[in-house]
Amino acid sequence: MKKRNLLIALFISGSVIGVSTIFYTYQVFYAKIINQTAKNEVAFFINPTDNIDDVTKNLVSRSLLDSRSKLHFRFVSKFLEYNENVKAGRYVIPEDISNVGLIRLLRSGAQTPVNVTFNSARLKSDLAKKICDNLLADESKFLELLNNSAFVSEYGFDTLNIQSMFLPNTYQMYWTTDEKGLFDRMKREYDAFWNKKRTAKAKEIGLTHKEVSVLASIVQAETAKNDEKTTVAGVYMNRLKKGMLLQADPTVIFSIGDFTIKRVLNKHLEFESPYNTYKNTGLPPGPINVPSPNSISAVLNYKKHDYIFFCASEDFNGYHNFAKTSAQHGRNAAKYRAALNKKKVYK
Repeated sequence: MKKRNLLIALFISGSVIGVSTIFYTYQVFYAKIINQTAKNEVAFFINPTDNIDDVTKNLVSRSLLDSRSKLHFRFVSKFLEYNENVKAGRYVIPEDISNVGLIRLLRSGAQTPVNVTFNSARLKSDLAKKICDNLLADESKFLELLNNSAFVSEYGFDTLNIQSMFLPNTYQMYWTTDEKGLFDRMKREYDAFWNKKRTAKAKEIGLTHKEVSVLASIVQAETAKNDEKTTVAGVYMNRLKKGMLLQADPTVIFSIGDFTIKRVLNKHLEFESPYNTYKNTGLPPGPINVPSPNSISAVLNYKKHDYIFFCASEDFNGYHNFAKTSAQHGRNAAKYRAALNKKKVYK
């Protein structure tokens, strides 16, 4: 009887210990992590140089782990061999994820993409800042590549027209995208944009892809009104066909590099630069900003008319007055100059 009771006691004790062990193990693996920083989910970043110690420390600093769950995390990460498989990236962590679920997510390298949005940028430095803002890619290194003639030539561009390869839009990319990865992605987008239809349009109007982008950048600098862009593009196409100087004020401002200029004066027109279209015939050697697809489309589908001149409206409504003759343009320009004088805008 004593032996029987001892066996029963041992069985019960063993069962209790077994159940407790199973329960504890379940808690270690499947207990929910804490999340004090967000109601639903939180973005967590792992750098390429981070190891398991860095990951754990950062999870604690983000209030995703406390002292107890930290120990559980380290135990399970070792058990699942995550310690040797830390992958850089941006991971969106749900509020109700378990310890094992978190480690499986991080070990898988299943990043959540970020939105990379950039609109028109005047300078390469502007482009570098905007495009690298939400990525691991380094802004200064990216800018160096934009100015590296050997590097950009691999993509079919030079350092003056490389901005043409970057089409303003919103793109989904992984946070770990590096500088070269950015160039590769933008080249794929550029090639996809210049499909057979657009290429045929460019050939029809007698411009290369890069020339279309250069002219589109001028059109974009001249007007923010999308419904006017095709008319402005038509003026410049008329001038190109006639062999006239483009005489685009934005190219003068770009040449000087002073974007605070509100009124282009005669002294500005004398500035020596290959971008100054008052001194050089044809298109500048590169775009004066990063033209949008809308501006490129305006050039490809420019409005056919007889206008040779245009001048900003004296109403300052963003639109322009167009003219077929220099006399008519002179009258439009006089009205605009008078309006500027009235507002005391002299430079």
